[in-house]
Amino acid sequence: MKNFGFWTLTFLVVANMIGAGVFTTSGFALADLGSPGLVMWAWAIGGMIAIAGAFSYAMLVRAMPHSGGEYLFLSRKVHPLAGFIAGWVSLIAGFSGAIAFAATAFESYVMGVWSRPHWLPEGTWAIAAIIAAGAIHGWRPRAGAWVQNLVVVMKLVLLAAVLGYAAFAMDAGDVSPEFVHGDELMTGWTLVSAMAGSLVWISLSYSGFNAAVYVADEVRDARRVVPRALVTGTVVVVVLYVLLNAIFVYIPPAEDIVGQADVAAIAARSLGGAKFETFVRLTIVACLLTSVFSMMMAAPRVYAKMADDGLLPGGLRFQGESPLAATCIQIVLAVCLVLASDLQGLLSYLGLTLSICAACSVCTLLLPSVRTQAIWHPVHWLPLLYIACTLIAAAILTINDPWQIAGTVLTFGLGAIGYGLSTSLKKQNTHAVDDHPVSSP
Repeated sequence: MKNFGFWTLTFLVVANMIGAGVFTTSGFALADLGSPGLVMWAWAIGGMIAIAGAFSYAMLVRAMPHSGGEYLFLSRKVHPLAGFIAGWVSLIAGFSGAIAFAATAFESYVMGVWSRPHWLPEGTWAIAAIIAAGAIHGWRPRAGAWVQNLVVVMKLVLLAAVLGYAAFAMDAGDVSPEFVHGDELMTGWTLVSAMAGSLVWISLSYSGFNAAVYVADEVRDARRVVPRALVTGTVVVVVLYVLLNAIFVYIPPAEDIVGQADVAAIAARSLGGAKFETFVRLTIVACLLTSVFSMMMAAPRVYAKMADDGLLPGGLRFQGESPLAATCIQIVLAVCLVLASDLQGLLSYLGLTLSICAACSVCTLLLPSVRTQAIWHPVHWLPLLYIACTLIAAAILTINDPWQIAGTVLTFGLGAIGYGLSTSLKKQNTHAVDDHPVSSP
């Protein structure tokens, strides 16, 4: 059924992008880069890369207007193994890890408003958000889309209120130009490697720009509507991110936010006291909750597509209007990661793994079976920019700290093993059917 239109898809992109990263990353970036100005440059560069990525995915969905995301693009145009690894990355990092990341941040900001009773186990709020999102999108997808649209509009209004208050209350004397590492900016390779690491983290905050491609089968006129939603949602979020982070890194004293996860709350307290901090925390709670809901909407569609192709059990296919079994699996995986991980531990792994997978997907635009123009034609400049910036940042981060790539390599390796097992079982089942044909009555 064609359940989703332009506004639902645009809100899906916005909800996927505005998650935990924008409210938690700048403190870590400031610790590495050493000055608020460099942090803002990192967010601006990351935004330009995200817009290039959104245009690239728009081109991909025009060529292949079906659900499945990176799995679909790579399996159809490169090799089923590449597609399976991309689907595996979506299963473990792209959605399960990202949902756990957003839900864990959601709980940390909820605890800043309402103290957790001693009898309530840690992780309860995060797990409750995941289960609620799965229940709405698993059983009533159309109702879930309406609820999500409403909450995303509320989220944008709240963020606009935060920006409006900051513009009204802030003056030039509030700005903190302090350096963290001495009195001068970093230069040379030190600056390049620190910027690359920050861009990998920031890329996680921008990574939801591709969200609408996962539900393309459920969109009327997907070749036209999905690309518009991708670009519109991404541009809106880039503008919001740059404005929000200007508040986060310039308002509070630099030493108060270096290495801290809750930079938004710290900045709000510096600007407007305890009451404004509470308002900002509630705004962030709404943002993180919609992030969990939107990813729970998109994720099961990837597993359903893999099940259609015989690479996952058939029970994960759509049942009626939604992939109910796939949604249940996603709930279980995300809950397990909430119980086993922390915010900072997930940040580099998710950013590196997802950016490499996205860059590989965009590379399919350059294959002779997809492109209609020469590689160096202007129509390919934005995809080439996205691929180059993403892979260069990942390479520099890996050279600077080789252990950063370990989790990514392990994830890809397990995906390859999973593909081998899946195809082996598929062949065995095919042979079993051939050896025992059904007799005619």
